[in-house]
Amino acid sequence: MVESLNSKVELVTKATSYFRMAEYGKIMLGDKGFEFYNEKDVNKFIQIPWEEIDIVIASVMFRGKWIPRFAVRTKNSGTYTFSSQNTKKTLRVIRDHLSNEQVVRSLSFFQVLTRNVKNIFNHSK
Repeated sequence: MVESLNSKVELVTKATSYFRMAEYGKIMLGDKGFEFYNEKDVNKFIQIPWEEIDIVIASVMFRGKWIPRFAVRTKNSGTYTFSSQNTKKTLRVIRDHLSNEQVVRSLSFFQVLTRNVKNIFNHSK
């Protein structure tokens, strides 16, 4: 059994991790970090201390009405993508532990498309 990183738990919610393949489990947010535990295999877990998190990127759709998933980019280990049953509440608790500059929106489809078109024309010069 894995020992939890947190001593005080603030939120536990059902979630899906898209690290390798989709894995169902629970996200636990506490005083010391972000944790994801797989439902079926407790040896499959992700523990990230708050100091290790560089930025959290939320995919926002329909002008903030729906947030299907979010990504946690760490300083050393890479990016982990999650979706939770109540994403807005999860992001609010995360924002309590991180600064507002560390919780950002992802680019929209048209912003990515515009950026790529500009890069094609700027690159050819």
